[in-house]
Amino acid sequence: MVSWITVTVKLFAAYQEAYGVSELLLKLPTGATVEQVLDRLLNERPQLERWRNLTQFGVNLQFVEAETVLQEGDEVVLIPPVSGG
Repeated sequence: MVSWITVTVKLFAAYQEAYGVSELLLKLPTGATVEQVLDRLLNERPQLERWRNLTQFGVNLQFVEAETVLQEGDEVVLIPPVSGG
């Protein structure tokens, strides 16, 4: 039997524009990684694929690698490149 966790995904810049919201609640299988969150979002919004290799990740206010395993209640942040002016 598969067990599940729920995480909050904070969206910024291109991700927020693509989804039209600032955060998502995702239900994922236990053992899911940050990369699996990214894969799911890019699958749902293929126009974001160009940001795949440029996106940085955070979990609970700490920068992390894509392979980081998520826990129940984690807050995931996907940080695409942004330009300022």
